[in-house]
Amino acid sequence: MTGYFFRRAMAGLAMVSAIALIEPAWGDSANGVTTSHGMAMHGSPALSPDFVSLPQANPDAPKGGRIVMGEVGGFDSLNPFTTLGRAPAWVSALTVETLMGRAWDEPFSVYGLLAESVTTNDSRTFVEFTLREGARFADGSPVTVDDVLWSFDALAGAHPRYAAAHAKVARAHATGPRSVRFDFTEADRELPLILGLRPILSRQDWQGRDLKASGMQPPLGSGPYAVAAVDPGRSITFRKRADWWAADLPLMRGLHNFDEVKVEYFADGSVMFEAFKAGEIMVFREGQASRWVTGYDFARVKSGEVVKSEIPHGRPAMMTGLAMNSRRAIFADWRVRQALIDSFNFEFINATINGGTEPRARSWFWNSDLAMGDGPADPAVRALLAPFAASLPPDALDDLALPVSDGSEANRAGLRRAARLLEEAGWTVTAGRRVNAAGEPMAFEILVPIGGAEMRAVVTIWVRALDRLGIAARLVAVDDAQMTARLRDYDFDITPITRANSLSPGIEQLLYWGRGGVTQPGTRNIAGVDSPAVEAMIATLLAARDPGDFRTAVRALDRALMAGRHVIPMWFADRSRLAHDRRLHHATDRQPVYGDAAGFLPDIWWWQAAP
Repeated sequence: MTGYFFRRAMAGLAMVSAIALIEPAWGDSANGVTTSHGMAMHGSPALSPDFVSLPQANPDAPKGGRIVMGEVGGFDSLNPFTTLGRAPAWVSALTVETLMGRAWDEPFSVYGLLAESVTTNDSRTFVEFTLREGARFADGSPVTVDDVLWSFDALAGAHPRYAAAHAKVARAHATGPRSVRFDFTEADRELPLILGLRPILSRQDWQGRDLKASGMQPPLGSGPYAVAAVDPGRSITFRKRADWWAADLPLMRGLHNFDEVKVEYFADGSVMFEAFKAGEIMVFREGQASRWVTGYDFARVKSGEVVKSEIPHGRPAMMTGLAMNSRRAIFADWRVRQALIDSFNFEFINATINGGTEPRARSWFWNSDLAMGDGPADPAVRALLAPFAASLPPDALDDLALPVSDGSEANRAGLRRAARLLEEAGWTVTAGRRVNAAGEPMAFEILVPIGGAEMRAVVTIWVRALDRLGIAARLVAVDDAQMTARLRDYDFDITPITRANSLSPGIEQLLYWGRGGVTQPGTRNIAGVDSPAVEAMIATLLAARDPGDFRTAVRALDRALMAGRHVIPMWFADRSRLAHDRRLHHATDRQPVYGDAAGFLPDIWWWQAAP
């Protein structure tokens, strides 16, 4: 996977969440109101109020050294809180903090960061945060209730990802010098966690500046690093703050150990790999399974300077696929979308690109017990989806197994099925070209980032198969800036998508699949999903209190999405493959459940001189 899609996916995973229950750490629980050090999904947080560090971190990790990482793409802004421009995700991740911090060794738990405690009631009609007295921005100014309230409003106006939660709050107000309360429009079991994970910015820092505008001035944050050097579009360097206020918090102990974090940007993944081989960057996330086996015989591996690490995970499959833009009339019929799925010869493409080693993601939550599973819908899922039968394809409750080819390039059976479906949908062949009743040819573009060599190879193989069906498909490769702008405006026919889901899906699913995203620019509803069933299943999972009901709702959502045939699923990796400088280390005896995802690299790694 290229850096472009990995960082988009990880940004998505960093914001996903789930239904939460709160375990009181102290305080009066009269009237169902409790005050706690943290919140967890369905039950108690795993860590008690007196925890020493996160279990995946090494609290005694050495401090110092540097890490140089690489990404495919570039950037032209340092404001990650707007849809305009391209900002490095690391600006927010390394320099800005939130009221609560995520514990990535649990499905969904958060613990106090800027906030020392959180208060809510059993029905979740409000949440109140109490700020830590010593929380400071990088300029030494205190983090205040006013900063929290301003950030809440300003972020919602700057980016759609923050708007849904904002709309659910009836009133936000100070309740004391260090406490702030959010009253909800209705009970919402997830919203306390979502608000706890909102970035907190300095209001003073943004005076006279527009948060909605792109720009090269970094935000003033309270986090462990500050931007130290910028070569626009080519590299950004972060330096550890000696005066970071949270260095001794248990939540941060053993994290952010490097003195310097540098990110170099490359036009192409192959160029980045060559830079890694030459020692210009210190870690490389290998997305090609075949190259992992055969491509690491270069000098730095043989000398022991570079080591290979495989990081397993227990999260749902991070699906890579090709999203069909349902806003386009050509893809409005589900039979056309299914025909394109049938024409995609996964077995042959997987063998060509990966040596056949990578498993296929058979649904959005595959590799977890939240997946719809094999075979027809179970009775509980069927009951949830039955009221929406008229808006779903007729086989939505049947076995939705993906097609399996014989592995040959010809894929005759798959192309025959595709041709039948296209004819049923009104697309017939005239003079060797597929046309509709009006004589208009079936023609579309497949938009990919110019740095995605692997995806270009995939699409090239598929285009040849489409030509045999009389379909004129054209590969279009654009630079990172154009890719960002065209995805924001949904200006494409088909494009790659990588979607990372968590073990605790929540309100972010509306950003991924909500009907508002059909027309509202900048959401992650790339495919233009417009489904009453999908929205209803999201509402059901958000309202669920029982783990079994929650699981059933997610399985129903998974099924509704797969029945819609909006994406051609490709492969996923059940582990991350990292090649890295031997001086880079992490605690190998305590892998987080999410593996190599948000909160892992460089967060819990450290530098130590080789013996």
